[in-house]
Amino acid sequence: MSDLTADFSLAATGTVRPEFVELHRENHAAVHAELIAGLLAPAAFTSPKYLYDALGSRLFEAITELPEYYPTRTEAAIFKAYAADMAALQPAAATLVDLGAGNCAKAAGLFQAFAPARYVAVDISVEFLRQALGSLQAQHPKLPMVGIGMDFSSAFSLPPQAGSGPHVLFYPGSSIGNFTPETALHFLQQLRSACDGGGLLIGVDLSKPRALLEPAYDDALGVTAAFNRNLLMHLNAVIGSDFKLADWQHVAFFNEADSRIEMHLQTLRAVNVSWPGGERRFAKDERIHTENSYKWRQADFAKLLLSAGFAQTRAWTDERGWFAVFWASA
Repeated sequence: MSDLTADFSLAATGTVRPEFVELHRENHAAVHAELIAGLLAPAAFTSPKYLYDALGSRLFEAITELPEYYPTRTEAAIFKAYAADMAALQPAAATLVDLGAGNCAKAAGLFQAFAPARYVAVDISVEFLRQALGSLQAQHPKLPMVGIGMDFSSAFSLPPQAGSGPHVLFYPGSSIGNFTPETALHFLQQLRSACDGGGLLIGVDLSKPRALLEPAYDDALGVTAAFNRNLLMHLNAVIGSDFKLADWQHVAFFNEADSRIEMHLQTLRAVNVSWPGGERRFAKDERIHTENSYKWRQADFAKLLLSAGFAQTRAWTDERGWFAVFWASA
């Protein structure tokens, strides 16, 4: 059930406030059960969304500034170079729906070129989104804004407060790489259903040599290692486990057969990890699989979009062909 705080209004001070819809309420028992089930699986794993607690989110922001981590700046350069071309393909008076909005900065950078009729920011972190959207609304007082607290990692649909179409769904940052090809197709089909006559603008990291990929996920400064190992501290806080950082190291490598970067946490020695009501012994060099990041060939991702029901696609890349931004019309 949604908890709607509708406060898009002119207050006595003349300040415009965005509307908020909270569709995500964390179910602590379900999270606890999910994490323990992953830790007890024959090949232990966790969902990559658990990398992003408060500290993890800040560490990821630092990762985007590293020289080895090309995706953020490469995608930004593509938007800067081709924003006008992208805008020309969009329907008039569209609502810009920002998936995984975070601080809303990427979408805000496109307001001038896209001139959306409404901005809808979607993120799992409601309070962070509330602060970011409140600040953005002050900068754009005439643009109606809606914040939606939602975990769309397993299912996606827009509530009525997002307004009628056309919707331009905006999914930058190559986050689609966290999905397997099969789950990516299912997710894209859901996005296609939500477009309502609009389309999808999505960032995709492209296949490239191992020598370029692996340093982006295992940087010399060790920031990505800290980001991955911080997951253990998050697990300790959530399920009451007793992981010790000194027992684990960060491992990242390119799996060529599946065309994906894999991140793992690997034991340095045999360890016992316990939590209330359970435990697991990890052998030396045993791993917890924490994240995948699939890399696509441009032609293959275009086919995937068409398979998901989109009518036609167009892509823009950087001059090296490292990254692509796709427009797919519904």
